[in-house]
Amino acid sequence: MTPPAADIDLRATIRSISDYPKPGIIFRDITTLLGNARAFRRAVDEMVQPWAGMKIDKVAGIEARGFILGGAVAHQMSAGFVPIRKKGKLPHTTVRIAYSLEYGLDEMEMHEDAVQKGERVILVDDLVATGGTAEGAVKLLRQMGAEVVAACFIVDLPDLGGAAKLRAMNVPVRTLMAFEGH
Repeated sequence: MTPPAADIDLRATIRSISDYPKPGIIFRDITTLLGNARAFRRAVDEMVQPWAGMKIDKVAGIEARGFILGGAVAHQMSAGFVPIRKKGKLPHTTVRIAYSLEYGLDEMEMHEDAVQKGERVILVDDLVATGGTAEGAVKLLRQMGAEVVAACFIVDLPDLGGAAKLRAMNVPVRTLMAFEGH
């Protein structure tokens, strides 16, 4: 007999890949969680749970795994979905922000009409590490007048400080598990 979704050990569904993308890094691969129907369902349910019953207008997902998770969370919350993409990937008029990565700067953007002033938004991605990408997404959403209600991630790498960085921006952070190191 297969256990119900609540009995699934989400941590056990994450694949760890040593020395990827470079030596010394352990990559936390969520594709194995996504491929497990019960684990995927439980992860989405747990990401939604703290805000169930609250008015959430939009869920913003960061490219690319944040699209998968964010779409599922938006569906569960009866909210719209906003893709936050790398520069040059959206077809309509966009707003853009530069953000810091471990190795330099990059830019992300969203459609200028994706959120309206005062809309309540939850930001979703698979993992928070240094927090540079999520911090940039929060700033972009706020620049457009959105109220960022929370940021949700499956995995936190607390040694890298990203979740703490978001909390310092007054953004509540929901993570489902943490892995030490990076």
